[in-house]
Amino acid sequence: MIAQDEQIRVTLPDGSVRQYPKGSTGLEIAAQISEGLARNVLAAKVNGVVQDATRPIEEDANVQLLTWNDTEGKATFWHSSAHLLAEALEALYPGVKFGIGPAIETGFYYDVDLGGQPFSQEDFKKVEDKMLELARQKEQYIRKPMSKADAIAYFEEKGDPYKLDLLEGLDDGTITFYSQGNFTDLCRGPHIPNTGFIKAAKLMNVAGAYWRGNEKNKQLTRIYAVTYPKQKELDEYLFLLEEAKKRDHRKLGKELELFAFSEKVGAGLPLWLPKGTMLRERLENFLRKAQLRAGYSPVVTPHIGSKQLYVTSGHWEKYGEDSFQPIKTPDPNEEFLLKPMNCPHHCEIYKTRPRSYRDLPLRLAEFGTVYRYEQSGELHGLTRVRGFTQDDAHIFCRPDQVKDEFMKVIDLVLYVFKSLGFEDYSAQVSLRDPENKTKYIGSDELWEKAEAAIIESAAEKGLPTVMELGEAAFYGPKLDFMVRDALGRKWQLGTIQVDYNLPNRFELEYIGADNQKHRPVMIHRAPFGSMERFIAILIENSGGNFPLWLSPDQIAILPISEKYEDYANDLFFSLQEHDIRGFVDLRDEKIGRKIRDAEVAKVPYMLIVGEKEAADGKVSVRRKGQGDLGSMSVDEFIKTFQAEVKL
Repeated sequence: MIAQDEQIRVTLPDGSVRQYPKGSTGLEIAAQISEGLARNVLAAKVNGVVQDATRPIEEDANVQLLTWNDTEGKATFWHSSAHLLAEALEALYPGVKFGIGPAIETGFYYDVDLGGQPFSQEDFKKVEDKMLELARQKEQYIRKPMSKADAIAYFEEKGDPYKLDLLEGLDDGTITFYSQGNFTDLCRGPHIPNTGFIKAAKLMNVAGAYWRGNEKNKQLTRIYAVTYPKQKELDEYLFLLEEAKKRDHRKLGKELELFAFSEKVGAGLPLWLPKGTMLRERLENFLRKAQLRAGYSPVVTPHIGSKQLYVTSGHWEKYGEDSFQPIKTPDPNEEFLLKPMNCPHHCEIYKTRPRSYRDLPLRLAEFGTVYRYEQSGELHGLTRVRGFTQDDAHIFCRPDQVKDEFMKVIDLVLYVFKSLGFEDYSAQVSLRDPENKTKYIGSDELWEKAEAAIIESAAEKGLPTVMELGEAAFYGPKLDFMVRDALGRKWQLGTIQVDYNLPNRFELEYIGADNQKHRPVMIHRAPFGSMERFIAILIENSGGNFPLWLSPDQIAILPISEKYEDYANDLFFSLQEHDIRGFVDLRDEKIGRKIRDAEVAKVPYMLIVGEKEAADGKVSVRRKGQGDLGSMSVDEFIKTFQAEVKL
């Protein structure tokens, strides 16, 4: 019999508590639950920390056994696959040096220095084959603690400057190596039990990436790849990827004439074309109406601000070196910055007159364009740009109003998502990194109050959330709404932030009921987030088939021949009076071609007019996705249209 002090108590996710011998591994625990589970366990989450499923558990613990169905299980699988990719590259490209190889949301990448050896998509197949050849050997991932001196000696002998650079930032006693087969790497893990879990591999892309993201450093080769535990799952992913390409907002944005980019204007600075501008304006008007109902007051602020404004706010200290640099003027004492955020301007609006506790909450809203210098390699269509518009608002309130105001903003964000068909989203509580508080401003006390307000508000709303350390803004924690796109990737759209710090830095005040001065609390919120990113995800989720109320062109009037152009034009002007947008297709084309072109342009309604329609004062109606709806009087069509718009 095993002595009581040689047993550990393991609490499983269902709340059940079981006893196991001290030093049991996650795999051994899984095997005692079921053989099927043991065959699928990739890692173990022990007291909230993901570790190898083969690592002993020495004390009582909460344990979750992670499989491919868990996000952290996938991340472990993909990080382990990055090591397998590195082993394959080392076998095929002698002398290759390695940077970092993290898991990402859809696979992984490894930054490598091939020493001038050529590498392109033509080489993908041989690397994939080598990965699968190595995977079939079912080599174990073996963890080994290493002293810093031994680690440095190992990579000096190997001649790997990138690992030596990484070692400089690590403390002795915290360093681990992982080995599988003939490959050894500096890594904190965790990893899957062995390479045999990896059954399918696909290299996706190759790009350049500066070491540590610094343009002054050497450019490495970044190899993107994805792996799966079954070939069928990889095939399904690749099919989904092809479908997503058809919905790519960059492709559809060009085809639907929504937006464009110009090298002469500058990278990451979108140009909104007439149809795209109409789409934006509809979205803005939709939110403006909702904000007015919720008690917001509209404001407008300049695109630039004095550098001192951002010194006061802390933006210059935290982001100045990575932002657009100061704008000089003929006056040597003047410096301005392109506006990176709207909140400092709104703080100054708050200070334009004395405030009383009766004035609060004060809700200031602006569709404000801001500018941030993103690295050129990170720019991507509308989802990552250098100039973008935020549906920004700042609520200045008393401390006793914070929770109620926060919950009202949650309601507004959910109303926006529901109205636009965003159903696949999650809420993320983005907290401060407790291990690196230098990235933030403000006292521990204020941070704890702000974090508690967010967590309590989300709980009272019954909103399922996940906690993410280190994702807070520098001035306060956030509730971020993460929306999945057509490929299943997560994007941050809506955000709500509680901020006790900027009111201190700007010395904001109000006179309380006690006739004393008090600090307000500031809530930052943006239901859309970035208008550009929101529209990009909207395009991809809808495939360009926007809701009728949002479509730039809601109707296309298609005369069968030039004899009916006058009737078509009269009809168009009549419909315009009912706020119905569109155009008359007067091209000398057959009606079949006009219908096909309207379908490609994703126009919701096509109104075909010929001799019978002109004589009877009617239209032949065709609805995209539904086909012919038959002949209607103009009044009947208007009622049909308006009924759909109100849905």
